[in-house]
Amino acid sequence: MGAFSIWHWLIVLLVVVLIFGTKKLRNIGSDVGGAVKNFKDAVKDEQVSAKLDGQNRTETVEGEVTNKTRQ
Repeated sequence: MGAFSIWHWLIVLLVVVLIFGTKKLRNIGSDVGGAVKNFKDAVKDEQVSAKLDGQNRTETVEGEVTNKTRQ
């Protein structure tokens, strides 16, 4: 497993839990999960709106009126 064994990672995890506490770590995890979910939803909405913009695209034509006629 690279430079560190599973025991090294377990000791690091134990130290992190002792420093921050389980409640704070749980709150951080839920906040990060919510942020990732919101990011995925925003990307999905952007893709859908881009797809719709491509289908319903209207173009503006600029010009100058030289003659006016009434019908």
